[in-house]
Formats: sequence, structure tokens, C-alpha cells
Amino acid sequence: MDTGRKAIKALAREAALLPQEELLEAKKGQAELTIGIPAETSLQEKRVALVPEAVALLAAHGHQVLVETQAGANAQFSDNDYSEAGARIVYDKSQVFQAGIVLKVEPPSLEEVALMGMRQTLISALQLSVQNEGLLEALSAKKTTAIAWDFVQNENGIQPLVRAMGEIAGNTAILIAGELMASEQGMGNMLGGVSGVRPSEVVILGAGTVGEFAARSALGLGATVKVFDNSVHRLIRLQNAVGQRLWTSTLQPSVLEEALKTADVAIGAVRGSGSRAPMLISEPMVAGMRERSIVVDVSIDQGGVFETSRLTSHERPTFIECGVIHYCVPNIPSRVSRTASKAMSNLAAPLLLGLAADGGLVPSIKERNLMATGVYMFNGTLTHEELAVDRGMPWKPLDLLTAAL
Repeated sequence: MDTGRKAIKALAREAALLPQEELLEAKKGQAELTIGIPAETSLQEKRVALVPEAVALLAAHGHQVLVETQAGANAQFSDNDYSEAGARIVYDKSQVFQAGIVLKVEPPSLEEVALMGMRQTLISALQLSVQNEGLLEALSAKKTTAIAWDFVQNENGIQPLVRAMGEIAGNTAILIAGELMASEQGMGNMLGGVSGVRPSEVVILGAGTVGEFAARSALGLGATVKVFDNSVHRLIRLQNAVGQRLWTSTLQPSVLEEALKTADVAIGAVRGSGSRAPMLISEPMVAGMRERSIVVDVSIDQGGVFETSRLTSHERPTFIECGVIHYCVPNIPSRVSRTASKAMSNLAAPLLLGLAADGGLVPSIKERNLMATGVYMFNGTLTHEELAVDRGMPWKPLDLLTAAL
């Protein structure tokens, strides 16, 4: 008997010396989310905030997704696609706007805000340049917590959705230019170059994300590319990103005018610091371009950088001014709505899962997760100083509002 006890004690001492598992603090229980996906009603908007694959992922984690009928139709996703992924299709728009989290691509209209209840969470673009007058006041009256895709930043300070849409816009702008050049309007020319034939010349205004990916696409087709930007840092960054030396210049009018005279394509991709993009190209400069050359003004949603630009639609996308073909459709990513919707879902689904895993929005904000960087209104109070000053509204820091919760 004593021998058995001694053996047990020896085993216990030996076990105590073995490495032990670290006991971590248990996280709060996962929140169950109810997410509403309304059909987009904004002009030229064909994207949808969540694709069926993302809905299936959320449903597998126990979250409920309400999708308004035909919400994905313009991106070629049917109600049946969403239903099979686990979503509930609703035919009454007001039901979608009663969900705990309303997920949209574009900012809601005032009519849509009226359908919302009190203290809901809205995730959408902010887009101050095209925002409805009185929208922020209407959201504030509903005690809404609002998150803007435009503001969400990762740990490196990069805005992932803005970058993804810029990548799509830049690539698509070159594809559009290629189609127009090859058409009868463009006299049947090919964008790029082949042996023995002068390569196409592409002038890009702006060295941001749109400009970078437009340059990548044009170079890949064999075109000669010239990039203009007032920031030497952005020009250097673009050259490093592309991986080769490029013809670059700051925005000097005389140099720009000379470059446009021989350009086959000009891409306007400059964002304004306010609601209006800078007017960089005058009408005489456009008149000096080649006959039937192409202008794609990606900045048209901020008024455009060409004096001759005017708003067009996906149905009637082009017009000819000064002998130059102009493509001035806002929201170019909507032209490839299925791809753009998938890119948006790739960001939205992980953000929502992370929010749920943290136990809800307030814990997620306190842990300073990615979603917290996009909050511009919390329970009806603006938390973004620049936005509040611009609109003449009071604001409070987000940390202060959530400290006591």
C-alpha cells in the first residue's frame, strides 16, 4: 500500500515538472449579427455590398443576413444564389433597414434613413462630394452609429477598400480606352504596340492608386506611358511599385501640353482635397490633342480634370468634343460590378466576423480593430473632427464616448 502511494506521489512530482498549457483569459461570447443588404438606388450604382459566397460564410458562423429582392441583379447574382447561400430574401425594403447592421455600397438616401430604426449601425461609403444634403443630421436624429468605407484603414494606414476600387478603376480605364481606340470612332487603332508600329502613348494625370494600375495595364500592353503628379514622392512610389523607370513629371502646364499633343490616350485620375478635383487641362489643350484620341476622366465624380468633361452614363458613355472622344462615366468600378462586388465582400465579411468575435461593435472599437477606424458617428454624435467642422456640427472623440460603456 505504501509502495503504491509513493509511486503515485512520484508520478505527481514528475507531472508538475512537465510544460503546462498557458491559461488565457476567455473572450466574451460571440455576438450574433443581423445584417441587412438593400438594393442600391444611387445613379450608376450596380454593385452589391455582399456576394453570396460572403453570405454563406456569415451564415455558417450563425449570423442572419437579410437581402432585398434583386439586390444583386446588376452584379449578376440572383435571389436564388443568395437563398442557397443562407440568406433570407425579403420583398419589403423597410425590413432590410430594420436589421441591426445595414450594409450598403453608397450612402443611404434620406428616404432610406427614414426607414431605419433607432440606434442601428450603418456601414456604407460616405462620399461627401455626392452626399445628400441633411444626411448626417438625419442619421444623428436616429442615434445611428455610422462607419464609412472611405475611412477604414489597416495597420499600415492603407485604406483597403479605396485601394481595391482604385485598382479596378485604373485597370478598367485602360481597357475602356483600348475598346474606344479599336472602335470605328477611334479609327480602328490598337492600344499598345507591335513590332514595327509606333506604340500608343498614354498620358496619366495622377500617381495615386488609379494612376498606378492604369500605368501597369498600359505598360503591359506595350504602350509608352507618361505620368504627371505634383507630388515627387508619389511619382517615386509609383516607379518603385511598377518596378521600372517611367517618364514622369510634375504638373507643369507647358510640359503637359506638349505631352498631350502626341498622346493617344489621356487618363484623368487626380483627386481633389475638397469636393472638387482640380481643373488641370483647359479646352485649348484638349483641342491640341490628336484627332480621335481618347480622354477617360476617372475624376468626373469630383467634376473632372478636363475642362471639356461632362457627366455621362453607362448607357451613353461617350461624346466627342474638340475632335477628342471623351468617356466621363462616374463610378467606373460599377462597369465591372461583379468583380467590384467581390472585392468589396472580401473586405466586408472578415470585418463583420471580427466585429462579432469581439462581442459587438463597442468591444471591437475598444480593441481598436479595423472596423473602429471607419467610425465617424457613434450613437448620433459625430466623432470625426474634420467632418464636423466641414458641416458645422458638434463632435466628440470616439474614445470618450465609449469609455464608460
